[in-house]
Amino acid sequence: MNKNMKNIAKNLVRFCTQKPKVVYIILVVLALLFTAQIPRIKIDTDPENMLDAEHPARLFHNVVKTRFAMHDSIVVGVVDTSTENGIFTPSSLTDIYDITQSILSIEGVISADLMSISTVDNISQSESGTIRFEWMMDKPPSTLDESATIRGHLARLPLLQDTLVSQNGKAAAIYVPIKDKNQSYKIAEQIRQNISKLNGNADWYITGLPVAEDQFGVEMFIQMGISAPLAGLTIFILLFFFFRNIPLIIAPMIVAMATVMITMGALIGMGYTVHIMSSMIAIFLMPIAVVDSVHILSEFSDRHKPGAELNETIEEVVGHLFTPMLYTSITSSVGFYSLMLTPIPPVQIFGGFVGTGILLAFLITITFMPSYLSRMNNASLEKLQLVMHSQKGGSRIAKIAKFLGGFALKFKTSLVLSFAVVFAISVWGITQIEINDNPVRWFKKDHEIRVADKVLNENFAGTYDAYVVLSSSNSLLSLDDLLAKDKPTSLASWAAEQVTQLSGQPLSEQYQQLLINIDDKLFSDVSDIQASYLNTTLQNAESALSQSKAFQSPELLAYVESLQDYLKASGLVGKSNSLADVAKVVNRELRSGEQKDYVLPNSPQAVAQTLLQYQSSHRPNDLWHFVTPDYQETLIWLQMTSGDNQDMSSVIALVDEFISQQPLPQNIQLRWAGKAYLNVVWQDNMVAGMLESLIGAFVIVFIMMVLLFRSVVFGVLAMLPLTITITFIYGLIGIIGKDYDMPIAVLSALTLGLSVDFAIHFLERAREVFKQTNDIKQTFDLMFDEPATAITRNALVIAFGFTPLLFAPLVPYITVGIFLASIMAISALVTLLILPAVMTMGKRIVFK
Repeated sequence: MNKNMKNIAKNLVRFCTQKPKVVYIILVVLALLFTAQIPRIKIDTDPENMLDAEHPARLFHNVVKTRFAMHDSIVVGVVDTSTENGIFTPSSLTDIYDITQSILSIEGVISADLMSISTVDNISQSESGTIRFEWMMDKPPSTLDESATIRGHLARLPLLQDTLVSQNGKAAAIYVPIKDKNQSYKIAEQIRQNISKLNGNADWYITGLPVAEDQFGVEMFIQMGISAPLAGLTIFILLFFFFRNIPLIIAPMIVAMATVMITMGALIGMGYTVHIMSSMIAIFLMPIAVVDSVHILSEFSDRHKPGAELNETIEEVVGHLFTPMLYTSITSSVGFYSLMLTPIPPVQIFGGFVGTGILLAFLITITFMPSYLSRMNNASLEKLQLVMHSQKGGSRIAKIAKFLGGFALKFKTSLVLSFAVVFAISVWGITQIEINDNPVRWFKKDHEIRVADKVLNENFAGTYDAYVVLSSSNSLLSLDDLLAKDKPTSLASWAAEQVTQLSGQPLSEQYQQLLINIDDKLFSDVSDIQASYLNTTLQNAESALSQSKAFQSPELLAYVESLQDYLKASGLVGKSNSLADVAKVVNRELRSGEQKDYVLPNSPQAVAQTLLQYQSSHRPNDLWHFVTPDYQETLIWLQMTSGDNQDMSSVIALVDEFISQQPLPQNIQLRWAGKAYLNVVWQDNMVAGMLESLIGAFVIVFIMMVLLFRSVVFGVLAMLPLTITITFIYGLIGIIGKDYDMPIAVLSALTLGLSVDFAIHFLERAREVFKQTNDIKQTFDLMFDEPATAITRNALVIAFGFTPLLFAPLVPYITVGIFLASIMAISALVTLLILPAVMTMGKRIVFK
């Protein structure tokens, strides 16, 4: 098999060295063709897209948004701690009024549903048994007394308290519903411009998941344009430090840039959006793409001597490295391709294109590098020899590699025991990992979005939403079935006419109209049999209609109320709003206006009356945010101060606990919706998917290693660095308390793919050298010369290639930068320390 590989490599290299211009032309054409697609880029940072469009949780979430007219909202907050009265001063309330008016005129804002002190109603008693709705603040107050009156009115309305105003009176909020969440950054910028024109002393903040996600997309786009070039510059500087030959190191840079441009161009050209995951493709591929080039340059600089035939040296070097480079590329790509097994579309796209990009980099390397090296002039080659074989050039890396080799062989037993202890501790650390993510925490702590989130959630019940949806299965019979029971023949045509005339309306409205039509029919000339039938049908229809309006039932609303109280007592939910709250407020004002009457009405008819009264307000459609027009479904809006999925999971568990203690009423079902809930769903899917893909890829890579080396022993040895590195990295994550979030999850693929690369090169070369020397000591002396130096160089190139991410303003990029640098350092160290130690201790098995 290796012989065939070498023949393929030899023929390919010979063609490339003889026809370098053909290779150049093909590469330039491909690069230009795919790069031309990049201007069509579309950014997508919506966490909803972490779930498949047909996922049941996502479908239900969107149904709930439509059914209850719930919209993505930007939260604008104002905090005034400069005065005793907080925001309840003429100055602050005037600013709130003015900003609200300016927001209402912004295109893309759903004006009818905007919530602000100046756009909501004050609900009060006009006289006994009647209720009055008037604007809470139809114009800004001119005195402190007027401001205090507004504060008093707000304090009487639980629906608004801690949602629109804080209990301490120091803060107010404006909820800005928007038509398209992809316009949230643009709308937020317009609001910021309007706020900048104010002269007041209050501090203004803008937050909310839609604006956080959209702003992340804007900053992500900027980061893409900064990090990839910086990574390229870092790699260029490192390569110059290693080889001190600019013409030589231009070659791997061309390989890296061509790989990135073609891969990103293909992604965009195929119509995929650039998500937070795929935005990292360029920064991932840039260092990985130069790995094989560094191996070629390292061995070329070591082997090529003055006067030697250039093309023969190139053929020898590439032929020597072709098999290990091919297998390292395949194993790396397998690690990323394994991500396609996850049920998360952006992760699948990321894995697929990085995996393909790695194979593309290998193809470009073995064709372009020989072509390029064959065209180098003698002056550059002589300079390379002078640098590489002097005491100054490259000797530091070589000395480090030699030191590691000596250390590994001298303290082999201690090293193996030490790594065993570290492995055991790491396994325990993995058990401490906590799964958690929150799009707002993708920003640094001092970012305006993060600051706003912290301040507003300290003052209000919470800016994070989740919805508990209760549904009744007491559905109405069709009119045809209702009218068919005991129908006299003489009314057959009348019944058929009712079904035909009313069929285009919702079923509950069909029943309402039928009641009117039956009543009219009874006043006409009908027989006793017909009258009996009509009266019976009338009673059946009224009873069915009453039962179908499940959430006009005081008992069901009492159940909703008890669930709300249970959640409030837990401290996990800042506040909840429901149909029960609406009914209690209106009931209080219809009765005495006193707190003792802040209770649920005692009959379905009384509930219906309170809700009908509520619809007399300036915002009648607000009722349909809490219940559907047929009263078959109701929604409890939960406000939480944290968007972490751990906290959301705790709330879900709390509701399950409540249901176990107080089972759901008969024919009532409970389901979840809301962005905070969707985050939990995709996180759970991601963790399960990542574990499945990691196990699958691990098995595949092990089989590949056994096939490559045609030895189970060498297959196991190749998996040692990978296993130790993955265990250590994830154990460390658990020990230091770092949340297992999306970037951390994806690192498993990179760890698996790259950790085995160094082992393949080390083991392949060690086996070849041993065949030549037949001596273990001499084998490792030679191994810790050029091969170990090349591995060390590669580890440094990849590790430092990711360091520009450490200076990013976005936390996921920083996380990737830190852990990738760590992964490279650890996997290289494990390869150069553990493998020689284990191979020496088990030499009878390894080198039998």
